Amino acid sequence: MPTSDNPPFPAALRLFSVVVIIVLIVGAGLFFAPVLVKPRWPWAVTPFNARFLGGFYTAEMVVMAALLFWNRWSPGRLVLVMAFIFTVIVSAASFINLGYFNFERKAPWLWFLVYLASVAVSGLFLWRASDRPSAKGVILSPAWRGYMPVESAILGVYGVGLLLFPLTFNNFWPWPVDAFHAQVYSAIFLAGAGGIYLVWRSAPREELLVLGLAQFLVGLLAILGLVITDAAVHRIAWTAAGTLCWLALFAWIGISGVLKLYAASRYFGAQSAS
Repeated sequence: MPTSDNPPFPAALRLFSVVVIIVLIVGAGLFFAPVLVKPRWPWAVTPFNARFLGGFYTAEMVVMAALLFWNRWSPGRLVLVMAFIFTVIVSAASFINLGYFNFERKAPWLWFLVYLASVAVSGLFLWRASDRPSAKGVILSPAWRGYMPVESAILGVYGVGLLLFPLTFNNFWPWPVDAFHAQVYSAIFLAGAGGIYLVWRSAPREELLVLGLAQFLVGLLAILGLVITDAAVHRIAWTAAGTLCWLALFAWIGISGVLKLYAASRYFGAQSAS
């Protein structure tokens, strides 16, 4: 893809990406080494919440690594938009629920510092690049053109529901989720909805690939984390209607990601052959 159509990012943003990845490694530790990370987390987390958060941070870390690897407006535009939505909502949820944080420790101060800095950096860059068009994209099939706005709307509506009415919209989750965690989780769905809408409007190949990878990992690690955690604590009613709905929701997210990866690989293959 020509540089004029898909220019590289400035060095400062690449440095920011490296710092974010380092921070996300700590978050991913909630999935892979919760015993080590939970005591150092900014607030108290239960085993299921820890693994769920860790799975998402692992997916986010992979997506940020894609930004660092490509170092181009595409897929960087997608990554920064999703990161901005996520960090704004999590920051707001954190301010609303300050009682969860013990500010006699360093971790909460670092939490707010990292999130507010991320909001400022990603927001400033997106604002400065607001007039830049997206990189040249693929022409989505009619099926994708019809499906993606529906997918974005479903995730968006559910995300808004978790944010505004957390105890109503989380009551089918397999484990108890309080209002604070439900509002934090709303950011995952809203960031996904924003990313899908962005790619639906204009679908550069790299963005379709990164979006698919993100959705696949979120769906896979959410379900895998539930299985691993319950193997130790045995608290999940696997045949309950709520649990089955939750599993279906994240299986749908993961499968949708796989289909996007497949579509992106076909477009890359067609480009290479032409």
